[in-house]
Amino acid sequence: MTGERLKARLVRALEPAGAAPAARATRSDFDLNPDAERPERQLRPAAVLILVIAEGEGPRVLMTRRSDSLASHTGQIAFPGGRLDSGETVVEAALREAQEEVALSPEGVEVLGVGDPYETGTGFLVTPVVAWTEQAPETTPSPDEVAEVFEVPWAFLMDAANHRQDHHELEGQPRRYFWAMPYGERYIWGVTAGILRALHDRLDARAAEDEAAA
Repeated sequence: MTGERLKARLVRALEPAGAAPAARATRSDFDLNPDAERPERQLRPAAVLILVIAEGEGPRVLMTRRSDSLASHTGQIAFPGGRLDSGETVVEAALREAQEEVALSPEGVEVLGVGDPYETGTGFLVTPVVAWTEQAPETTPSPDEVAEVFEVPWAFLMDAANHRQDHHELEGQPRRYFWAMPYGERYIWGVTAGILRALHDRLDARAAEDEAAA
């Protein structure tokens, strides 16, 4: 798929970037665990940036490995992102966090739209902001937050053959399932993989609608 065709497909499948923020999640950590207790709570709004890089042999996605010095989720694979500051939109938050975490300049970054809001088990409502850049950006990881910045081929992430349902068990607790997409030595899982799976499903659903309409 050419870059321009993929870009057009994303714009068609995503919600407009200026749309009103979602009040509820449409995907969550509970999708694969329907019997798990889902507490009633006020979710904390957050946003992540899924940056698609067009330059090269095929589109790639910018990802990070979290610092081993963080208090939680140390060493996990993630998108740049974090909670919203007061008065921020999800787009503003995603771009700000990317600049803070990996020194990503917003220049040359085109926001295409937003994906499915995702409820995490830790109580966040995460909105994925999908953006596009024609050239590979210069990045510098913030050592307090990010251990490594790297890229993963779009084709790999959107191939359902690379998606699997893994699980873990804590003593005295039920088995918990989650999406995982191992890529070489890197283990993409949990919320990050769940957001990618949701994006895959959204693109597939839009493609099916277009085919039916044709």
